[in-house]
Amino acid sequence: MEHKELDRMVEIIDHEIKKQGISRRDAMKMAAAGSAAFMMGGTSASAATTAHAGDVKGKILIVGGGLAGISTAARLTNTLSNPDITVVEPTDTSVSYQPGQTLVGAGLWQKSDITYQTKDFVPSGVKMIKDKVVEFNPDNNKVKLASGKEIAYDFMIVAAGVMLDFGKINGLEGVITSSGENSSARKIVGKNGISSIYFADGAVDTWANMQKFIEDAKGGKKVKGVFTHPNTPIKCGGAPKKIMYLTDARLREAGARENADLTFYPNGSKMFGVTEYHNAITRQFEDRNMQWNYRHNLISVDSAKKTATFNRHWKEKGPWDEDLEEYSIVMNSKEVEVPYDFLHITPPMKAPDEIAKSPIGSAKGWVPVTKETLQHIKYPNVFSLGDIAAVPMGKTGGSARKQYKVVVENLISQANGKELKSKYAGYTVCPLITSIGTVMLAEFNWTKKPTPSFPFDPTQERWMWWLLKYYALKPMTVYGMLSGRA
Repeated sequence: MEHKELDRMVEIIDHEIKKQGISRRDAMKMAAAGSAAFMMGGTSASAATTAHAGDVKGKILIVGGGLAGISTAARLTNTLSNPDITVVEPTDTSVSYQPGQTLVGAGLWQKSDITYQTKDFVPSGVKMIKDKVVEFNPDNNKVKLASGKEIAYDFMIVAAGVMLDFGKINGLEGVITSSGENSSARKIVGKNGISSIYFADGAVDTWANMQKFIEDAKGGKKVKGVFTHPNTPIKCGGAPKKIMYLTDARLREAGARENADLTFYPNGSKMFGVTEYHNAITRQFEDRNMQWNYRHNLISVDSAKKTATFNRHWKEKGPWDEDLEEYSIVMNSKEVEVPYDFLHITPPMKAPDEIAKSPIGSAKGWVPVTKETLQHIKYPNVFSLGDIAAVPMGKTGGSARKQYKVVVENLISQANGKELKSKYAGYTVCPLITSIGTVMLAEFNWTKKPTPSFPFDPTQERWMWWLLKYYALKPMTVYGMLSGRA
């Protein structure tokens, strides 16, 4: 059945590229170069950016040189005739392929498979500064770097990403990035069964911890795996479940599944914000004998005792309100201590303090933008995209692939005094790995309804989406997006 589905997918792709007037040979070249954006999240197959009516005169500053920032710099370079672009990024490996950390954590890839040097992807003509912006002065169009240098700009794009706040959990330490320096977090995370795939070295340690967990189960020990999801927005919301599915798969592969309890402790009350995907995931959990407990937020870890403490919270009907003529709602909570042998932590996440507490930040930290145009709500020459932008459900690489094109088009329009017509519709994609060999391709937008790119039931796990996830998405991202063409 899976081979028939793959054949059908190829037929559909053939139909779409013919409709666009592109030969199969050219389409294959585009795919090999990572420009096959038409394969996912839309069928536009244009391999190159076309010049817009109007150019940009002035300095463009991009804060953050990860996937979103470098992709935006590349597309601006491809589009504008003589751009003046500066990117500020402190990390040498900021463009590393973060979605691959899940596969590293399950022993399917190596860290070397996902690590890339940022300097190798900086577009020709773009000035790269290895530093960090520590002060924002948008009223005077300036920023200050950690080195003390000031940079003036005419337009600024903020693509700085998020911080992983392990230190917010009692017993852990560190506020780190996915690909930056992480020694503070690794004092505890990575040892005694405590794991996290949210940074590259943590993914390596996750596989080591998982192997011990499996060996203990294989040896007859009854073991407990605990998987968490915090009370903050996070990037790649499916990742906490992906690593749980892969742990289940590895245990079954070893013939040790019956000796392991696997339980998911999310802070929320759903598996997924889209009802159809929520229902599919709960069915998948039931089929695999994986458990879950909603409304649990991890607040403390005791690595010596190997226990995790959660704040379990719920709502109850309170006393009668005579003025409103209805019962009030009372929030209740209590602490719950859970033993573990293997603990996967999805850390709380936040905007960098220097952004959150600046004039371009917000009370919740994220950069406030109009969600369709990605233009700052207060400063019209400032745009933001990627994990740092305050848009609903937008913290995935698939979201950034849609967003950076909108930012480029709208920045050019803004520079030329034109209406901002390019709109981001909230497209998000989560290739939810459900086993070694199957993926549920969850695509959706702000309607909170499935928006599949192909005419298949999107709630079904499929082998062909595994092929897409395992083989195609990395080159499409690394050589497509980072070239500004995918």
